[in-house]
Amino acid sequence: MDPDRILVVDDDARIRQMLVRYFEDNGFRVVAVPNGASMRSELSKGDFVAIFLDLILPGGESGLDLLREVRARSNVPVLMLTGQDDVTDKVIGLEFGADDYVAKPFHLRELLARLRTVLRRRNATLEGDRARTQEELHRFDGFVLDVARRRLSSPVGLDVPLTTGEFDMLLVFLRSAGRVLTRETLMDQTRNRSLEAFDRAIDAQIVRLRKKIETDPKAPALIQSVRGVGYVFTGRIDPAP
Repeated sequence: MDPDRILVVDDDARIRQMLVRYFEDNGFRVVAVPNGASMRSELSKGDFVAIFLDLILPGGESGLDLLREVRARSNVPVLMLTGQDDVTDKVIGLEFGADDYVAKPFHLRELLARLRTVLRRRNATLEGDRARTQEELHRFDGFVLDVARRRLSSPVGLDVPLTTGEFDMLLVFLRSAGRVLTRETLMDQTRNRSLEAFDRAIDAQIVRLRKKIETDPKAPALIQSVRGVGYVFTGRIDPAP
């Protein structure tokens, strides 16, 4: 059986070499590249079980922009690497769909543990999803969320584009319709990991989701705020045809 492949995107040659050596010693196959162009090239050649992505890259490239590109095409776990321990950067990275956020300098054993945790939770989630999403459709206020195809259709039959985070957030709400969900619960169920809950990241995600499903996002009728607690989905769940 071939080893799982990891993609490392970092402009620091020493870090690339260190990660290649360490993770290959621990049973992974590692491809390490210095920039976004090389990342795109490697992603076009095959699949990876995870990506380590530097926040700051040469030539004006942003790791966040690259993360957004990855999320537009794949749900592969992404662990952001950064020399800046800035809460704002963490919030933005999590909003864009990062699975974890690691500040440099880091300990290699911790990085391996974080990777294994992300992969274990992702695999458990995928297995659970496969068991429950074969024919799972959610209909609400004329919308249809097809879980297996990860597709949302509007009341007039048009596709509503959702980011990975927006899709996961909406699915959590629909599966828990009528129940008040705290920000911590939403973070845990949409990211599938135990990290401190960034309230701003959850709030910003919900603002964007409301813009796509609410008739009036400023006066939401589907996703209601519960002051001091969190949010609740109060939309009309339509019966299956």
